[in-house]
Amino acid sequence: MKFFIDTANIDQIKEAQDLGILDGVTTNPTLMAKEGITGEENIKNHYIKICEIVDGDVSAEVISTDFEGMVREGEALAKLHDQIVVKIPMIKEGIKAIKYFSEKGIRTNCTLVFSVGQALLAAKAGATYVSPFIGRLDDISTDGLNLIEEIRLIYDNYMFETQILAASIRHTMHIIDCAKIGADVMTGPLSSIEGLLKHPLTDSGLEKFLADYNKNN
Repeated sequence: MKFFIDTANIDQIKEAQDLGILDGVTTNPTLMAKEGITGEENIKNHYIKICEIVDGDVSAEVISTDFEGMVREGEALAKLHDQIVVKIPMIKEGIKAIKYFSEKGIRTNCTLVFSVGQALLAAKAGATYVSPFIGRLDDISTDGLNLIEEIRLIYDNYMFETQILAASIRHTMHIIDCAKIGADVMTGPLSSIEGLLKHPLTDSGLEKFLADYNKNN
């Protein structure tokens, strides 16, 4: 399972990279705005800065919702760096754009996916990644993890190469559960990743080891 961090915060990206387990980064306009990154050139430069920190894929989202606009923006984003994956919304024009980019050899991440049918269309169009937002489904009392399971089944049935990128991860158990059911990638906040490090028996065990050492040395 690949680990992506979902942020535009450079310090958090560096911290995740220093752990040695980071495979990529996902961003969106909301995350950029949260970091005060505004203006087309500043946003593009920020994407480049992120690519220089990590070794893996960096999803960069288009703003346009029409085919021509998505193609124009996507091609410009793809030219910024080899690691850029163009993030396209799951809408009719977005599927057309994903197909276009697929034929051009430009990698894509189909975002805002909330149903199996949407994931099937994205795979048919040739998306590199499909991003089901499991946390947002949980928020409306719908089982987000079940969506991952259903997409996994269909993709395996037809040997689609599209990778399932579990998005809107809210906590550490989301990561564990997604790993159990076969998500290819997870993307979430640094806190959810660091949560995997924690266990009270590890803390108490280490405390005892150090205390015993200090008694005799």
